[in-house]
Amino acid sequence: MGRSCLPRWRLGRLMAGLQLILGLVVITVSLSCLYRFHSAGYFLHNEDICRTIYTIKEVKNSEGFDLKSLHDRVDDVLEKMDNLYDKLENTVKEMEKSKDGSKREIKRFLEEEVMKPFYHAHIGLRQIRLPNPEGIRNSTEKEEPLINKFLVEEIRKYITPKENRVGKVNMFGTERVYNTIGHSCVLMKTELEKYMDYDVGAYCDDDWNLAQKLMINGCDPLPRRRCLTRASMTYQKPYPINESLWKLPDDRNVRWGNYQCRNFACLSSKNPKRGYTKCTGCFEMEKESTKWVKNSTLLADFKIDDVLRVKQGEIRIGLDVGVGTGTFAARMREKNVTIVTTALNLGAPFNEMIALRGLIPLYISLNQRLPFFDNTMDMIHTAGLMDGWIDLLLMDFVLYDWDRVLRPGGLLWIDRFFCKKKDLDDYMYMFLQFRYKKHKWAISPKSKDEAYLSALLEKPPRAI
Repeated sequence: MGRSCLPRWRLGRLMAGLQLILGLVVITVSLSCLYRFHSAGYFLHNEDICRTIYTIKEVKNSEGFDLKSLHDRVDDVLEKMDNLYDKLENTVKEMEKSKDGSKREIKRFLEEEVMKPFYHAHIGLRQIRLPNPEGIRNSTEKEEPLINKFLVEEIRKYITPKENRVGKVNMFGTERVYNTIGHSCVLMKTELEKYMDYDVGAYCDDDWNLAQKLMINGCDPLPRRRCLTRASMTYQKPYPINESLWKLPDDRNVRWGNYQCRNFACLSSKNPKRGYTKCTGCFEMEKESTKWVKNSTLLADFKIDDVLRVKQGEIRIGLDVGVGTGTFAARMREKNVTIVTTALNLGAPFNEMIALRGLIPLYISLNQRLPFFDNTMDMIHTAGLMDGWIDLLLMDFVLYDWDRVLRPGGLLWIDRFFCKKKDLDDYMYMFLQFRYKKHKWAISPKSKDEAYLSALLEKPPRAI
């Protein structure tokens, strides 16, 4: 066989040069297509375009624009870009094996100056949501909601419905799966795109505080993320359950970067710079250990034993809606009752504290529907969260959701709800409108202008 007239290193450079030229040609063609699409008006926020997915028939009647040819051309360009990128990637892998210094330099050039911009151009072209020439499932189907509101690729991937691989109806009775996203995410576009801007498979930023800001402002539920959550670098085994309920956890088991304090001792009520105002003293186990078990001079204070005696042996599972470190759930656990505790990290590690005590935190805002089925909870207890600040309409939605998950004969324990005395009648009506049976009802003065209301109410059967 004849030998090549060119040395191997020149032949390698020639091949790399040809691939580079081919890549630039494809990028040029892609950019040209993008310019044509923009000129045609498909990237503009035109209401008619944003709202409707046109069919072939509709578009052919629009100034002779051939939408099917446009789709075919885009698919063809994407396929060629896929093939070219694979060739470039394989070439770079081969160069990694070489000890030739010149090839390493070409490899670096290909990675930084060709493959990276090529990849971004490729992704940008794939993100374009063109009208579907065949319609989506039918000719009047609307475009998938919110898809054109965001630029970050990971958000768009999350929002896009996921078709079943087998092409049939799945176990849920649907042909595709729709991921959920809060409507206020559109109003917080900048924050959400920052939250979702990460490398798939890499470590997430330590940005739970950004996530919580989104949740509280109605961007809830948040999109799922495909990155690895960070844990404390010095994480230790939690204490055993016979110790953890009434003992402060190990400081090393919390990531303190987004808190004002750097340890649990700093969270004492004596520290004015502790970083939180609600639930003062709830990180002090000595104070917490006396709640709901000792007699009080305040009529609005009910003891757990007295409440459980109302439904002897019937209270097994429940929900605690409030601001705290899980002390109510800890006391109920000692009575063989399982309580899920809602919590937000409002200036302190409430969720971490509850979990490290061996209890169940539910990271949820007041805005969200409870993730429980109808008529399933034996008890709902609330303290310290819904007070006289809450709007009556919002409270109405919340109370109806509680009524939904509380079973017939279940108990609603309103614990030291407080408001201004002049508003007390309005709030009492909110609790009484459901016609629950009164087991306990107490009003105590909190101050000159405020009052406490505590109540133990039983949901009626409603066997309709």
